[in-house]
Amino acid sequence: MSEPTHHLDHARREENHRHEGHGADHHHEGHGAHGGHAHGGHAHGDHPQKTTWRTAASATLHCLTGCAIGEVLGLVIGTALGWSTAPTIVLAVALAFFFGYLLTLIPLRRAGVDWGTAIKLALAADTVSIIVMEVVDNGVMLVIPGAMDAGLTSGLFWGALAFAFLVAFLVTTPVNKWIIGRGKGHAVVHAYHH
Repeated sequence: MSEPTHHLDHARREENHRHEGHGADHHHEGHGAHGGHAHGGHAHGDHPQKTTWRTAASATLHCLTGCAIGEVLGLVIGTALGWSTAPTIVLAVALAFFFGYLLTLIPLRRAGVDWGTAIKLALAADTVSIIVMEVVDNGVMLVIPGAMDAGLTSGLFWGALAFAFLVAFLVTTPVNKWIIGRGKGHAVVHAYHH
């Protein structure tokens, strides 16, 4: 976001946002023009923030939801069309990114964020998480014998996919915790969730 636009957006949010836990009449006093908030990919003077496992799990679940929608749709389409493994995975990954970003874009747009800024925020918030998730869950699907060749009516296909999503969630959650703790990933869209 450009610096002037950033300042205007920040000022607007400061006027409208009351600090939780301080009652209805206390605003973010004493923070100055930039103190205490994430700006341009940095937070609190670029030192790590305390991030809870709950926050990381919530961000990962959000990402997993979009990825799962796209991944399942891609695997179903590829399998139904009788495609080989490679094009099926390419389609599944492309749709996972699309739906992963979409689930971040929708609430940002509802919060009044313009398209350009919303797209930049979604890319910053979700890209690393989606990459990790896709590498892990597709890797799991590839190493389970017969999973990618199983039909849509096969318990092996759906069981392997569910297991792949579970493993992806377990691997991606600590990655998201680390990223959010540094003011990156879902930390960049957190201000818009209030």
